[in-house]
Amino acid sequence: MKKIIPLRKYSFAIYGLGISGKSVINYLKNKKVNEIFTWDDELFKNDKKKLSIFKSSLSKVDYIIISPGISINKSIFQKHLFKNRNKIITDLDLFYLENNSVKTIVITGTNGKSTTCKLLEHLFKTNKDDVQLGGNIGKPILNLRIKKKTIVIIEASSFQLAYSKFLRPNYAAILNITKDHLDWHLNMRHYIKSKFKIFSRQSKTDYALLKEEKLLRIFKKNNFKSKLLKVHNNILDNKIKKQINNFYLLSKPNIENLIFVLKFAKIFKIKNSIFLSAINSFKGLPHRHELFYKKKRISIINDSKATSFEACKYSLEKNKNIFWIVGGLPKLGDRFKLKYLKKNILKAYIIGKNTTFFTKQLSKEINYKISHNLKNAVIDIIKDLKKFKNKSLTILLSPASASYDQFNNFVDRGNQFKKMINLNAKKFI
Repeated sequence: MKKIIPLRKYSFAIYGLGISGKSVINYLKNKKVNEIFTWDDELFKNDKKKLSIFKSSLSKVDYIIISPGISINKSIFQKHLFKNRNKIITDLDLFYLENNSVKTIVITGTNGKSTTCKLLEHLFKTNKDDVQLGGNIGKPILNLRIKKKTIVIIEASSFQLAYSKFLRPNYAAILNITKDHLDWHLNMRHYIKSKFKIFSRQSKTDYALLKEEKLLRIFKKNNFKSKLLKVHNNILDNKIKKQINNFYLLSKPNIENLIFVLKFAKIFKIKNSIFLSAINSFKGLPHRHELFYKKKRISIINDSKATSFEACKYSLEKNKNIFWIVGGLPKLGDRFKLKYLKKNILKAYIIGKNTTFFTKQLSKEINYKISHNLKNAVIDIIKDLKKFKNKSLTILLSPASASYDQFNNFVDRGNQFKKMINLNAKKFI
């Protein structure tokens, strides 16, 4: 079935009532859909009647829309969801089923998705284009206000792509792939496969953008129909680079993001002068190597978005004399390779409930203390600062792990860190 329009003829089960789940319900109600069954593991966990109704609905409805973070393998409806897996779609699929004439750019990758998407949005706005950004960042995709000439930028997570069936971007890019979310995808093969679904429904008139050689090989092996555009490092030549005055974007990870953005600028025939104007006026995203406090010899950086060791390597490379706050829910299969980084780290402060994993990773490499939580870590660091009165020091929150054991998400973790630092500002001397 290629279309489900008009939607009112179909029935839906909505699993997960977070921001995206609620946006789906509102969207379907506006489309006059009457048969909607809902479930949320937290909101309805004690409602046995609703549980029974929702469970039976999974085999009856036309489509099951699952919120991105929900893993079938860990769901209380595991058996029923696997049995009806062909019905499972996402909010991105609903968008594409009803907006097949809108020009879309979909960005995915392990690291850099959000920064690249925000940079692209800023680039198109600087170029006076009508642009909307949604998906895994900002607004849910179904909340966007789309016009005929709107350029829609979508950040797509591996979770969304794994469930997706109707996604067909005009331009699709995978920035990079490293180990991540293996507890959800079970192994790297499944994780990579979910990322490459971004190209699976593209046609000969669509474009695929890739940079890494290993990803290019996978693309060619799968014989996707879209036109492959290889993104080269030399696109960002010295002439352009010398005109970039944005320190935040000249970091190693962001150079990779910039290369993709410049490629899109050339695809859409945006002048270099406009590209440079957008880049130089772009403000960095919070929680990503965010230098939010600097006083005399103390620099404090919030890198809460770093949810794997690979993601926090830049912060550990970039800074010296680091008091490193690390810990949380470690990613399955993650390993800390500190050989060339440990010289930059004075001491680590382990937070979170899974301290055993981190002590094993750090015990033979660097000095550490188990602080258990952020508040204790900040207090412990303040005590240790007195031992280094004549050095320039960096206090770094770069947890190399997920946040859900103690926080709502990485944003909550980063904001709480900044709050604690501000409350103790007078003690950083």
